[in-house]
Amino acid sequence: MAVFSSLASSNELPAIAALVFAVCVLAYRVWAKRSQSRETQRTPPAELPEKPKVNEKDRAPGEWTPVPFDYPRLEPSKEHFSRVKPIPYRPFKWGDYHVTMGIRPLPFDEWIELDRDFPQVHKVCEYRIRTRGDRLVGVHPAQPGIVESGHAAAEEFMYELAEYLSRRHPDVYSVTRHPVSKDPNQNGWYGEGRIKDITIIPFEETHDLEKEDPLKVARMLVQEDFAIMLEGTDGRYYLQSGAVVIAGSWRVSDKLGMPLEDIHTSGNVPQYQSKLQMSMERYFRRLPLDKPVIRNNYSVQLVEEPEARVPAPAPGSLLDVDPDELAWAATMNGSEDGDDFERAKHINDAVDAANALDGQTETARYWKARTTTPATPKTVRLRTERQTLRRLPRTGAIVFTIRVYQTPFEELMREPGIPGRIASAIRSWPDDVARYKARDAYEGVLPLLDKCHAEQIEQGLVSEDQKKSNFPF
Repeated sequence: MAVFSSLASSNELPAIAALVFAVCVLAYRVWAKRSQSRETQRTPPAELPEKPKVNEKDRAPGEWTPVPFDYPRLEPSKEHFSRVKPIPYRPFKWGDYHVTMGIRPLPFDEWIELDRDFPQVHKVCEYRIRTRGDRLVGVHPAQPGIVESGHAAAEEFMYELAEYLSRRHPDVYSVTRHPVSKDPNQNGWYGEGRIKDITIIPFEETHDLEKEDPLKVARMLVQEDFAIMLEGTDGRYYLQSGAVVIAGSWRVSDKLGMPLEDIHTSGNVPQYQSKLQMSMERYFRRLPLDKPVIRNNYSVQLVEEPEARVPAPAPGSLLDVDPDELAWAATMNGSEDGDDFERAKHINDAVDAANALDGQTETARYWKARTTTPATPKTVRLRTERQTLRRLPRTGAIVFTIRVYQTPFEELMREPGIPGRIASAIRSWPDDVARYKARDAYEGVLPLLDKCHAEQIEQGLVSEDQKKSNFPF
């Protein structure tokens, strides 16, 4: 008691006791609440509220609400395009022929690629747009009750390209911007001001994004052609705008306004309806904003040697500007201006005429001689396409880009493993594919590929049982 009495008088004891009791009660309540909270965290309720999900099945066909998109940060390219070799795509395999979509994920910073062929492709595209742009570049008007015009999607694509290119290749493209707007829909990527104009620095070429045709601007900025597809109220995707300048064997003016399946069936694409149509339509419907994809295909092109052309191309003509027939495969297809174009028709007609006759008659030999330019390692080209699919956030349109590469067979024949593989691929085509690709025009080069393959085996460059490849290379 002596100690206690030194701390408090007897009159203060009741007050102190009450205070101690109150503190104990408060401490108990805090402990009980925390215990209950921990127990709640350990034992979740039977039904947790679900986060709202964006489900394509809930969206009516042809309807699209602009979606805020968190654009990935792009790493600037480390190489100037003038030092970048074209990607050596070799998208063919040994063995049987199979038709598939063949899509692969595409990293966002590889959406558009530049390489040292850019100046020549740009030159050809400038000539094509200047001389026949109304037939190569176009927007289809709205189809009432079915699908909107492609103009808004074309504008969105142009701005997307300008944003992407100026960030991915800042040593090639420079831009000027408007001040940042209070309306976020009027700004560019990452909340920066909207782009006003873009300059291709090495070409000293500036485009005003507010005054010029968005499709022509977009096409001049890159090496790719592109087709812009919009979903209709019937669930089908329609080609509503595009710039297809170096297609080689089809004309966008024939296809504008068509749904996806008609684009292919009108061009007699083999096995489209039986092998591709359902999967392509389903994939287009479900393509997410943040998951662009890439695929490759190939064909074989015969190109008449420039010195063999009689008469010689007139100065300033397409064949003078584009002797490799990148833009239009004239040797294979004839004139680009026929009313009812059909791929490789004059070749297939000549083959049909020769086959209808005794192969040893003079008339048959005449028709066979008419089929094509002689197939040699110099005149035969591998023509490959790098195709990408990406959905745009504001219009919901799907942009289909097409980058074309040409490689002479005389170069392919020096690549280990390639001569045997491409010979196997060409021979594997079923009859409908062989006709579509006009194999009769260049099958004479197959024995040379076989010989080259045998020499590579003898030299130890490849083994006889080496049938696998790092597709699509």
